[in-house]
Amino acid sequence: MRVIFTCGGTGGHINPAIAVAKILKERKPNSEILFVGADDGMETELVPREGFAIETVHISNYLRSLTPSALWHNAKAVFIIRRALRRADRVIKEFRPDVILGTGGYASYPILRQGVKNGIPTALHEANAVPGLATRLVCDKVDKILVSFAESRKEYKNAERVIPVGMPVREEFVFTKREDARKALGLDDKPLIVSAWGSLGAREMNKKIAQFMKLESVEDRYHHIHATGSFGWRWMPEYVAQQGVDLSAHPLIRMQEYIYNMPTVMAAADLFISRAGASTLNEIAAAGTPSIIVPSPNVTNNHQEKNARILEQRGAAVVLRECDCDGEVLYRTAKELLEDRERCLKMRSALREMAVIDSAERIYRILVEMSKAQ
Repeated sequence: MRVIFTCGGTGGHINPAIAVAKILKERKPNSEILFVGADDGMETELVPREGFAIETVHISNYLRSLTPSALWHNAKAVFIIRRALRRADRVIKEFRPDVILGTGGYASYPILRQGVKNGIPTALHEANAVPGLATRLVCDKVDKILVSFAESRKEYKNAERVIPVGMPVREEFVFTKREDARKALGLDDKPLIVSAWGSLGAREMNKKIAQFMKLESVEDRYHHIHATGSFGWRWMPEYVAQQGVDLSAHPLIRMQEYIYNMPTVMAAADLFISRAGASTLNEIAAAGTPSIIVPSPNVTNNHQEKNARILEQRGAAVVLRECDCDGEVLYRTAKELLEDRERCLKMRSALREMAVIDSAERIYRILVEMSKAQ
């Protein structure tokens, strides 16, 4: 079985493809697997690290603006995309895949489009509640549309081709035990709050967490681990100190650039505070961790809020808009949740009902069935 996985841009696009590729290699060791991504994307680092081959295309994004600079950018993008399509055609004809799976990002568009043109069975996986631009460009042409949320069916014209499969997450998010995680982190019985705004960090939200820290430092009731992100790490430690918080005097509060052991930390947490990227929300569901979600307002089609509202509707999370909260609102909401044990238990239950723990396995089976049509 020969499979092309095409993805790019963010871990939320790349990691699901890697998870499915690993299952394919485990179930069918003789399979041949090729990834295709953008030549400047993080997939060029993540994919080889997992032992898979990767080819790249040069691709450009599209700016939703009518400014002169945006129009010039988009005009150049047309020529770049044409070259990318020719490159994609060569890759497909040389590799001769039985099936192609795209998991998002601009880099997936040329391969999916040319796959359809060449008569290759094609599927795409859309992580978000609403389709992104790359998905919209090809969703009417591919054979299968795989979605994270059943509620997303209404976003597509041909609902019969839409299959809810969840989103692949690392097994550790599902199977790490709370007791083992808390022991590994050296925690006592005090509740643990974890907060993070992504790998880069959101400046305004990091400022609100600094206010949050100032309030919690007065009470010292909770453990708190906050990941600033790479940009936040440059300024936030000094900013927190300027707010009058001496973290050396408050060992319950820990600030760090990244959380590398997120499955362990999330399993140990009593409350998680974050953005609403599809990957993050599926990890929250898999871990069953009560959460406060603050969707980013700076994303296409407001897709983060739409992702978060699905959890909110099921009683699985509290959603606050960025414009409606500051550090005091966040801290008050966190305290209310942590003091309402029954509500937290209901949130954990709702999250586990949402989680699709065999998502990668489901996608693998669909690819096998599609390959038989080749």
